[in-house]
This record gives sequence, structure tokens and C-alpha cells, in this order.
Amino acid sequence: MTSGTRAPLHLFEAIGFEVEYMIVDAEHLGVRPMSDWLLEQVAGQLTSEVDLGNLSWSNELVLHVLEFKTTDPLAHLAGLSGWLTRDVARANTTLAARGARLLPTAMHPLMDPTSETRLWPHDGREVYEAFDRLFGCRGHGWSNLQSVHVNLPFCGDREFGPLHAAIRATLPLVPMLAASSPVVEGRLSGNLDSRLVYYRHNCDRLPVVTAEVVPEPVLTQAGYQEQILQPIGRALARSDPSGVLDPTWVNARGAIARFDRGSIEIRLLDTQECAAADVAIAAAVSGLVRGLVEERWASRSEQQALPTSLLGSVLGRAMVEASRARIDPPDLVRVLGLPEPGLDGSRIWAHLVDRLVREGLLAETPEWLDALGVITSRGCLASRIVRALGDAPSRARIVSVYRELAECLADNRMFVEP
Repeated sequence: MTSGTRAPLHLFEAIGFEVEYMIVDAEHLGVRPMSDWLLEQVAGQLTSEVDLGNLSWSNELVLHVLEFKTTDPLAHLAGLSGWLTRDVARANTTLAARGARLLPTAMHPLMDPTSETRLWPHDGREVYEAFDRLFGCRGHGWSNLQSVHVNLPFCGDREFGPLHAAIRATLPLVPMLAASSPVVEGRLSGNLDSRLVYYRHNCDRLPVVTAEVVPEPVLTQAGYQEQILQPIGRALARSDPSGVLDPTWVNARGAIARFDRGSIEIRLLDTQECAAADVAIAAAVSGLVRGLVEERWASRSEQQALPTSLLGSVLGRAMVEASRARIDPPDLVRVLGLPEPGLDGSRIWAHLVDRLVREGLLAETPEWLDALGVITSRGCLASRIVRALGDAPSRARIVSVYRELAECLADNRMFVEP
């Protein structure tokens, strides 16, 4: 999150935010691989990124995905929802000329990636082609996923270690709040966070790349290089003789250190139905991380002692059950300051949101609290989608529900199933 001559940012001085959306047909919602055309229309020339002030737009691995991101780190998230909604409207207006629009959520519910994937073919394509050669990117975990990334800054090892430990403890809770991908190729998959289930196995050819999704308990930048990046580098040297791929880019843990930016990027948030929900979840997750860094409920040593296997196990259940998943391990219950073991995700986050507000770690922004209130009272977006679809939904029913989700994105409103 630092570049050029900008002074290094310290813990919680700023936050970076990225969100991905699908480009789809406005009527039948089929994927439309045309992000290059859209970026060219907005920028006036073919480009992979355009700076529009507070936000920038950029390409991704595949042509049917567009990313909006904060151009520079923000001191706070206030105002971000409005900027995102404004840019969604601009994108939708431009896309309407080609009968297309933006669609939210973390996976396209009908896409067949083996036949519909179109990789970005322009500048930077060498990296995407190298990923495709090595891992095969025509699959759901690669070409059919949309997520939110939250970037939190650090300066030096004294800040990196506490931030990394706090994020590790937070990761298993993220799908309980943010899961939005229950439908795969026209069928309910049985997993409320199907995106993360696929993500977990994206790089099975080189297991060191993703490991257990929850990163290892590394406390220093040198330790991170030695335990995480160097093993990835050695695996790439054997499998990618082109030398195009960098271990920092390839590292696919649920939170990755970006030493070039002086930040840790949290990658487990599914894209929601509207900007208000995406920003509210980012605010809640970053508030929980801050409370842990400040040792509000547990000491740093207790956080650092949480085994990766334990955190990975809880995360695995949350990928399947999301807001219905429970947290039982006493050590994790204690670190999070939960009142008792066995609470499900909805009750856990209701407790956490209330506490974060009381302790000044989450601003009492009405839009955020309304969005979080819907999630904690009615379940994550995936749960609401499942209820709206019913058992064994038809293609027509899926299109109807997801068209309503596209309207939610355009209007910046929460999806509440009938």
C-alpha cells in the first residue's frame, strides 16, 4: 500500500479495497467476455486499468470480470459505498449499449468454465498464460469467482507479526458473514461458499501454493520469506521453467503478505449483492482484526499459539455451512472473546458487531449497521439465495433470482428473499 515517495503506512492508518463483478447479458445473464471493450470505452483507448479518481477500474484473469479498487489507500471506508454505486451505474450505462450489465455475488450460477472461459489477451497476458499452463485456469476456482480483497498496512516486523497473527484468527469467521456462492452450473452445490471450496483446491498440483488456506504462524518478514515464499519459489522453478511467475503473485493463502506494498491482503470475502454490504463486511472484518491486534480480548501469545490445523478445520466447516457453522474449540472461543462455545456464525457475528460498535472499532454508520443486521438476522447472502431458490431450482428460477441480485447491485440495496 505504499509506492513512490509516500511515507510508509502504520497499522490501521489506512485501508485498501478491491471488488470484482461479472459482466453478463442483461436478459439471460450469460457471461459476456468484454471487459477489454468496457475499459476501452471508458479510457478512450485499450488499457488494463483506468484511474477515475477515488476508484480505478482494471481487468482480471478472464474477460467477463471487472475489478473496482480504491486508487489510493483510504483513511476510512466512509463514502466508499457511494463511489462504488456511482461507478456501477457508469459501467451499467456503458454496457447497456451492448445489452450487458454487471452481476454481483462470488460465482456465476450457470457458467460452464470449460467452454465459456476467455482469458485476458492483452498486455500482461504472459502472466495469465503462465498460470493457465501450470494450473489450468478453465475451472470454477480460476475463471468463475468474484471476491473482495481488504488490504491492511504494516510497517516493519513490530507491526507485521501482530497483524498477521490477528488476521489468521479472523479468517475462519469470514465465510460465516460473507458466503455468497451456493449455486454451481445451475445446481445447489451443498456448499454455501462454493468459491472457497474451489479456491482451496485451485493449486493442488503445487500444494505449497495454498497450503491450508490459513497461513502459517509467521511473525517476521524474513520468516515469511523462508517458510512461505521460498518454498513456493522452489516449486515454481521446477514446474514453471519460463520464470514468468513470481512467488508473491502465486501465493494463494487466504491472506497474503505484500511486502512491496507494506500490507497484508485478506482474500476470503465473497462479493455481496451491493456495495453497502461489501463495505460493511470489510469494516467489520477490519474492526475485528484491530481489536485482536490491540489485545482487547486475548494476548498476542494466545493468538499466535492457535494451530493452523485448528483454524483450517473451522474455516473448512464455514465454507460449507457459513452462517450455520459453529465454533467449538476452546482456544479460539477464548481468543475471540465469545461468551460461550457452540454459537453459530450468525450469533457470533451479531455478538461481535455489537461489541465492535461499543468498543469504537466499528463506526455506527447506519448503512453498515443495517446491512450487517440483515446478515446476522437472516443469514449470509448464500443462505438467503438458497431460500429464495427453493429445492432443485429451475434455470428460469435461478435467472429470476440473480436478475434481482443485479438490481440490488444497481440500487445499492440488500437482498431479502420473499
